Amino acid sequence: MLQCLILVFLSIVLIYLIADFLKMIRVPGLVGVYLLLPVLYILPVCVGTQDSNPDPQGYVMYCPCMGRFGNQADHFLGSLGFAKGLDRTLVLPPWIEYQTGRRGSVMVPFDSYFNITKVSEFHRVVTMEYFFDHLAGSVWPPGERISFCYGERRGPIEQSCNAKDGNPFGPFWDTYNVSFDRSEMYGPLSYDVYHQDAGTVWNRNYPPEKFPVLAFTGAPASFPVQLDNVKLQEFVVFNEFWRGLAENWVKRNLPKGPFVGIHLRNGMDWDKACEHISSSNHLFSSPQCLGYRNENGELYQELCIPSDSTIVKQIKKAVKKVGAVAIFIASDNDFMVRLLSEKLKNLGVSLHHQDEGDSIPHLDLAILSRSNFFIGNCISSFSAFVKRSRDVEGLPSGFWGYPRPRNTHDEL
Repeated sequence: MLQCLILVFLSIVLIYLIADFLKMIRVPGLVGVYLLLPVLYILPVCVGTQDSNPDPQGYVMYCPCMGRFGNQADHFLGSLGFAKGLDRTLVLPPWIEYQTGRRGSVMVPFDSYFNITKVSEFHRVVTMEYFFDHLAGSVWPPGERISFCYGERRGPIEQSCNAKDGNPFGPFWDTYNVSFDRSEMYGPLSYDVYHQDAGTVWNRNYPPEKFPVLAFTGAPASFPVQLDNVKLQEFVVFNEFWRGLAENWVKRNLPKGPFVGIHLRNGMDWDKACEHISSSNHLFSSPQCLGYRNENGELYQELCIPSDSTIVKQIKKAVKKVGAVAIFIASDNDFMVRLLSEKLKNLGVSLHHQDEGDSIPHLDLAILSRSNFFIGNCISSFSAFVKRSRDVEGLPSGFWGYPRPRNTHDEL
């Protein structure tokens, strides 16, 4: 224990020394953060959030193999609720990232971004790294590793989950040197531990004495996040490193005073996704504004790809509402700076965003979460993460094109 604490102390000192050096030589933000991340990975967790004693109630483990961060975050909330319902410890998976300039997927430990002490206030958790370093040998040894899936998954083996077939499935499990010995298809069991007696049924069918680890091919959760699990966002907060990074970025780049944060989702892939608006009641995270039963409205194009006039109009209203002196823009493609500079020049606000090609998505999330007013995309799971975080803090938010103006209609 003493050695662990010494390593923590030395790691923290090293982080501060590297951070000061990077600041002195003016290393760009993205490069600097990724130089620091390896140092963050070596921070051992020594204080109370991870138990070195095996949990007799068993563990839930899964591959967050669907989509990018926003989708993975939705699935994480559902998986956390599921583990709580089964009273099993949740093994916190890494975040799967697809970083520019790197082939394939990259596994980033959960606690590189988020505070696991806060997560553990809701339920027992251990990181994937801790599990395989300290627990797997006794709890889940090779030869006894079963992959769980709802039904047969396509792949080279018949009647199998084929849990490692494809990317990111294979690289994910290979990171921890996991090979599965057999498959277990659990259909028609449900993940809903709130409105059905699912927890009892799961534990009866798969008692922890015989199945100490439920290792799922994909997350044991729905997308978008089940309504009952939205409240669990309270336990997903950025760690001190990222909170400090966001605070320092705002102090260094924005004028002193209130600011509006906006998320512009307008990449080519998004244009294609929005083509499905007319054929569905919901698309991606649209329940966050329309309601899970469309009780607050129906899909229409402006929710997905807002017009320039809608964007300008809502920004003006938000700026006046909070007395903003600046606007922070997060985007996957077009920051619309030229248009907004022209249309908002009479408001006397300045426009800010991370450097193009050097932006860090998690820094965008942390900055947007602390803005005085936020406008996001109702369909986007990236916006949804920000909105949920702000709801926890009681901060105001809105969505492009919502509520729908009364005189708006779709042409037949």
